Amino acid sequence: MRIVILCGGESTERDVSLASGRSVARALLEREHEVVLIDPAAVEPVLAGPLRPGDAVDTVAVGKEPPSLSEQRQLRRRMHTALTGGPVMELLRDAELVFLALHGGWGEDGHVQALLEMAGVRFTGAGSAVCAAAWHKGRAQAVLGAAGVPVADRVLWRPGAGGDAVPQDVRRLVEAGPVVAKPVADGSSVSVHRVDSLPELARVAAEMRAGDAELLVEPFLPGREFTVGVLGGQALPVVEIELTTPVFDYTAKYQPEAVGEVCPARIPADFASRLQELAVRAHRALGFGSGTYSRADFRNDAGGTPMCLEVNALPGLTAASLLPRAATGAGWDYPDLVQRIVDLAMRP
Repeated sequence: MRIVILCGGESTERDVSLASGRSVARALLEREHEVVLIDPAAVEPVLAGPLRPGDAVDTVAVGKEPPSLSEQRQLRRRMHTALTGGPVMELLRDAELVFLALHGGWGEDGHVQALLEMAGVRFTGAGSAVCAAAWHKGRAQAVLGAAGVPVADRVLWRPGAGGDAVPQDVRRLVEAGPVVAKPVADGSSVSVHRVDSLPELARVAAEMRAGDAELLVEPFLPGREFTVGVLGGQALPVVEIELTTPVFDYTAKYQPEAVGEVCPARIPADFASRLQELAVRAHRALGFGSGTYSRADFRNDAGGTPMCLEVNALPGLTAASLLPRAATGAGWDYPDLVQRIVDLAMRP
């Protein structure tokens, strides 16, 4: 097949996405596809291609810090131009399939999917409405809770919108114990903070106010952390994330040896089945269909009950990412995983 891979983009997960795109390209070439690798936010969007089986793909490292807010604005302008006309859109229309290796921002909140839907372009993963539903953690958790998936208590807060005072419901959570504060719509655990006091929360809020970010504040869950991938309706083996830091943040995810990942997780079979059942339920509750894939993240509370933190519509596909680790636990190699994602997207 002729497949265009979209990667890079304008989000805080840009570097992760560039690494995912190259990994996907190597896998597709191994499976005899023709590939064009495109970063719609780059000055020169076509990174490589057309590539044919046997061609080499260079590697790229994930940076220690995500792009700054000013860099993101510039990247977003270029990305908008590339995806609303011109040679990039022509390449997308000419492809038999567009493989979305974008993470975060417009790539995961439904913007890119909506543009491709309007252009009549077939692509991997969920559609625009599902991506938008999963991307906003506050709204997604409300849907999951209504569907019987356990979620933690949470409060949404836009610092600065109502003055400097911390709302009473946020104060209540902080005073009850440590909390986690994070952007309500972002990925790769960017800007995730464990907060132990109101002064500390004020400092985090001051940082977020510069970007006009809405915060999700929820109790810090002290238990073990797990993630479960779902392809179509099939749950993959459970991965346990063994942390050396209080939270699974950007640095822990993408810097070597910062965290341990165990698959299959060393947990009782009935607990593993429970996590897989919850992941499939979350997948379906948010509208993910049989031709899509997702990854649900869980953390146990003090009593050992797993709480769903979020559902990722376009989880990372780097060599160090969690979905490929789960695929390995299922007995698939990396090209198997990528081909399965392609096959899901090509269903009638």
